[in-house]
Parts: sequence; C-alpha cells; structure tokens
Amino acid sequence: MLSNNTQQYESELQQANQKMRNHILFSSIKTIEDLRYFMKYHVFAVWDFMSLAKRLQQEFTCTTLPWIPRRNNKAARAMNDIILGEETDVNLDGSHASHYEMYLNAMEDVNSDPLPIQTMVKEFEHNTNIEFKEVVNKQNIPTYVKDFVIHNLDTAINGSLHEVLGSFFYGREDAIPEMFSNLLKEWGLQESDYPKFVYYLVRHIELDGDSHGPAVHSIISNLKDSPDKYIALLKSAIAAVEHRIKLWDGIHRDISSGISKN
Repeated sequence: MLSNNTQQYESELQQANQKMRNHILFSSIKTIEDLRYFMKYHVFAVWDFMSLAKRLQQEFTCTTLPWIPRRNNKAARAMNDIILGEETDVNLDGSHASHYEMYLNAMEDVNSDPLPIQTMVKEFEHNTNIEFKEVVNKQNIPTYVKDFVIHNLDTAINGSLHEVLGSFFYGREDAIPEMFSNLLKEWGLQESDYPKFVYYLVRHIELDGDSHGPAVHSIISNLKDSPDKYIALLKSAIAAVEHRIKLWDGIHRDISSGISKN
C-alpha cells in the first residue's frame, strides 16, 4: 500500500504531466516561422534524451570489458531495444539513423536553423573532458534552453539510477506519444508538405506508445515496493516535467513576442 507521502508526489506528477501535455505552445504555432523556431530549440531535447538512455543502458546492461552478465535480463532487453530504436532507427528513405539525425533531416525539410545544436554537439565531440555546464553555458542559445539541457545532463551523469529512470520515463517516454499526437492534431501537418517531420513524429508515437514506454514502465513498477527509491524516482520525474514546461514556456514566449519571425 502506498504511503500518503508517495500519493502526494504521484498527484503532483499527474498535475505537472497534464500541464505539459496540454501546453498552450501546441496551439500557438501558427506559421512556418513558428515551426522553424520551435524545432530550432526542441532539437536540444531530442539530443540530450540519448544521454539519459545511454546512462540506463550502462546501468542495466554490460558496456565494459570483460563482459559480465547482468541480473535483470528483462531490464537489459528493454534498454537494448530502446537504444536500437533511438540510435539506429529506420529512416524515411530506408537508411539507418538516430532520432537526433532524423530530426536534423526534418529541420532541413522546413528550413529550421540547426547551427546552435550542431555547434554545441561539435564542441562536445572535440572536448570530451570539458565540464558539460561550461560547454552549454557558452552557447548562443536562450537561458531556458541552457537550463533544460544542464538539468538533463546533470541527471544523466550524476543522478541515481532511480532519478534517471524517473526523468527518462515520465519526462520522455511516457509523455511523448500524447505530446506528439497533440502536435499533429493542433498543427494539422500534412505528410506531403513536411514528410520528414511528420515521419519523425509518427515514428516516435509508434515506438514510445507501443513498446518503449510499456517496457520502462514494467521496470519502474517493481520499485513501488521500495518507498524511498520510488519517491526519489517521482521527485526526479516531477523536476524533469517542470523543466520541460519551462522549455515550452520559453519557446511560447518568444513566438508570442514575434522573435520567431526575426
């Protein structure tokens, strides 16, 4: 039986999730300029997702040598399936690509500016030992994007397993199918107009709703018997959702003020 404390956090998470999934941003994107601006900064969330996923792969599978079998084969299989889909999915043209690369292709489709994310990623490629906060903070991007990325990288690198699980599942896998469905519904995007972006959205809805989300949920359900770990997971999930809301708030503010059209 769940404690009152646990139920309180579950309630907070549910409320935050509703706010994130029904954010006004979805209905405020009216023009191609708005969509370009959204994608210019949403791509940072697409990129940093993989750091959370890779941390969980390290936790649940063996990524060191010599290989040593892990105890939780169910969790290992779930993470390997997720990494397979996220890092080497089947692209629209039949080639294999990560979802980050697929998103960059979709940005090209709508003429959205990829330079901010590519500049940051390139710096990480050439400076693997540099402090991640230093790299993010020096980028020419809005503060709300920096805060979002720093929070997620800090969770992926320094968080406990349960904190990473909470951020990964509730901030990403559980929310994405409904969130992307809302994008398609609100914007009325036609595949013939934006084939790569629509394909990216539909592919995420399929994978996260049908397999990835349920697989991670089955791992999390076992934690409910350990209240301290489950509460840590819920707190991290709430923080992840709140940071996503702040990212949406920032993009919405900029679009409403006309910055997206400059």
